[in-house]
Amino acid sequence: MGAFVEVLMLGEQPEDEDFAEGLPLGPNLHVRAMPVPRGRGPRFFWRVHRLFSSAASEIPAAVYIASDLYTLPALAAASSKHGGRLVFDSRELYAHLDSTAGRPWVRGVWTAVEKRYIRRADAVLTVNSSIAGRLATAYGIERPLVLHNVPAHTSIPRSNRLREELKVPENRRIVLYQGGLREGRGLPQLIDAVAEVPDAQLVVIGDGPFEANAKRLAAPLGERARFLPFTPPDALPYYTASADLGAMLTEPLTESLRLALPNKLFEYLMAGIPVLAGRTPEVQHVVESFDVGLVVDPNDRQKLITSLRRALFNETDRARWRANAAKALNAYAWEREATRFQQLIHDLLTE
Repeated sequence: MGAFVEVLMLGEQPEDEDFAEGLPLGPNLHVRAMPVPRGRGPRFFWRVHRLFSSAASEIPAAVYIASDLYTLPALAAASSKHGGRLVFDSRELYAHLDSTAGRPWVRGVWTAVEKRYIRRADAVLTVNSSIAGRLATAYGIERPLVLHNVPAHTSIPRSNRLREELKVPENRRIVLYQGGLREGRGLPQLIDAVAEVPDAQLVVIGDGPFEANAKRLAAPLGERARFLPFTPPDALPYYTASADLGAMLTEPLTESLRLALPNKLFEYLMAGIPVLAGRTPEVQHVVESFDVGLVVDPNDRQKLITSLRRALFNETDRARWRANAAKALNAYAWEREATRFQQLIHDLLTE
């Protein structure tokens, strides 16, 4: 199917060779970058809305794809103006993000926006079955098409980057957490558990509002807890592949966290390292169905410590988990999902 693709985005204008993981800009692909507005929450939303409304209204298109709730109203207006089809790619439960916890008025704004515009979409996409069911029930829409947000499978060779750069002693096993440093990611519990396992080395890669608290909690560990800043996606896998265990002890503080299927799970699997995960349904399903690690309640301190020791030092289990990682990746491979996405767009263009 031949098509001209116009991309509207926030941020700096990408270079040809840097766009979309090597997909070159060319005669059939154009990107327009707009400055990131100041602010956060609903104020940020309305500033983004004005930017995208102005830009999208000038672009006649057969299909408009709103990649999150921030852009949905603007693209709904553009699709109505130009007679194009509308797709909403709902990557989160927006009304239940971390920022809405304890802030019912913020949750109310997101709910009202989503409720008004999601029903105008000709198709809705989302990232896992749990969120698809929740959206269908909440808004009375047809169950969204699930396209798992898993990177194209690439074999990442084992590396020694973390051990070499941080000078981690050979007798220590590296426990890695990578991603946003926020409430509900189980960082306090992970730090406490590592403190009880003398041969464990904690490495945290990322940034976020919980960073200062995490560093304070980890201070008693001394050199057994190291923090690295945000690492670009193209470099991150080589750090991931040098860890011995990937941790993601998500707590269900919000409905969005409870139903999430974070990218870091598949990043760990692509690097071939076992996973120590919190007991949330989508993550638990992957970890236990494909036997790629252990699931534990992060607030059960003794079980967490026991699970951490097993995940780091039981060589029989570790070999089996590493061997099973490829099976899990194949089941969720983007190569499969892409065909379904292409079929959806084809159907919208030809109906």
